[in-house]
Amino acid sequence: MLLPEIKEREQRFTLALRMGLPIFALVLALISHTLITNYSSLETSFYVESLLLLAISTYFIFYLLYKGADVQIRDFASGAFTREYLEKYISNSLKKYDAYTLVLLRVENLSDINQQYGIQAGDRVLKQSVEWLVASLKKEKISNFPIGHFQGGDLILGLKGYKEQYQTVFELLSLKARDFKVEDIEVKISLSCVDTHYSHTLDFLFEKLLQTQEQEESIDPSHLEVMVIQAIKRKNFIIHTQAVFEQKSVIMQECFVKLHGENGKIIYPKTYIKVVQKLGLRLNFDIMVLQECVQKYQKSEITLAVNIAPSSLRNEKFVRSAQEILTQAGIKNIVFILAEEEYYSFTSRYNSIIKHLKSFGVAICIDRIGTYHASFLYLRELDIDMIRYDSYYSKEAKMQAHKSIIDGFHLMAEEKKLKTWIKNLQTQASLDMAQKSGIDFMQGKILANINEE
Repeated sequence: MLLPEIKEREQRFTLALRMGLPIFALVLALISHTLITNYSSLETSFYVESLLLLAISTYFIFYLLYKGADVQIRDFASGAFTREYLEKYISNSLKKYDAYTLVLLRVENLSDINQQYGIQAGDRVLKQSVEWLVASLKKEKISNFPIGHFQGGDLILGLKGYKEQYQTVFELLSLKARDFKVEDIEVKISLSCVDTHYSHTLDFLFEKLLQTQEQEESIDPSHLEVMVIQAIKRKNFIIHTQAVFEQKSVIMQECFVKLHGENGKIIYPKTYIKVVQKLGLRLNFDIMVLQECVQKYQKSEITLAVNIAPSSLRNEKFVRSAQEILTQAGIKNIVFILAEEEYYSFTSRYNSIIKHLKSFGVAICIDRIGTYHASFLYLRELDIDMIRYDSYYSKEAKMQAHKSIIDGFHLMAEEKKLKTWIKNLQTQASLDMAQKSGIDFMQGKILANINEE
């Protein structure tokens, strides 16, 4: 048992004892007085009733105390509902109303406020954010709605009806939020909505609100999960390739994987990857994708480039499976493309895995250079073979505005004897600028379309 649980029980027992003593004293006084004044005429039933009274009083006190402590409705920091009670309240509302909207108010800079001004200031910001939102909606004649503290700087409220009827109100609130301050603290607030057109499942509605990127297609999440699981189970992969050039020669082919859902529906990576991650299928998915890519293109002499999750690559099962797949197919050259937002600090172990993969023909490319902080650290610390710039830098305007960044990474790559790679080149101007920067590998529509055979 954890120490907080032990202390909680001790405190509850102390409170129960303090509440119970007056009642016990009154009961004992009543029984004593009755015994003294009417001792000779008391029947046996009196003693039974006295014992029952004591037992029931004890049970009632402890039940009331423990049950009352378990039910906490209000979050003390924000003054809104607790997450548990909010979920219960909205879950009941979803059963009652077919049309229902959830709104997320996010205090984007709450973490910075806590660090700069202290946690108490962060609590004040949360509480006044709730008060500001409630007061603003009250002016629009919207009241008596549930609002709760979900996590961190996230506050969620529920409204009857679809989000279309509140669109104007929240556009106005978004404008007003730009000037919102608590004392001298600048508060950065963002608002987003989702309604039951998306799903009637509470968890999916919450997940949709908390996502930073929208899904490509509006598919009910429960149905999407079933579609993805079935597609993976049946290996309904659609694999396309796009050529990557070194000068005017094709140096490799990058593989792109889509899933073939029911009724001919195509599920794109932006949609299915989150589902695969959530269901814990990414490792097995990456092994299956690698196997399918190798089987489809094993007769080709061109090097394949396959996107692999870094977490999969660091798994012993994947390494063993990859070695077996590549050895059986006779593949001696393949590139694994890795993109990771969070830095994996055990780089010595990471490098030992990369060294083993290189022993049977795998080259490693770190993707999203110039955007993810982890990518820069990996460039510095991992024994990789190439880097690929984030597609943000592929447009002519961005390439020109951030030329120094591109040149800086290219210089670092040259010093470490790494190849550089840029994708999504759409125009001749962007291609010319990439060539002038000395980037080794080029990829994009201006050079070759995705092969969809």
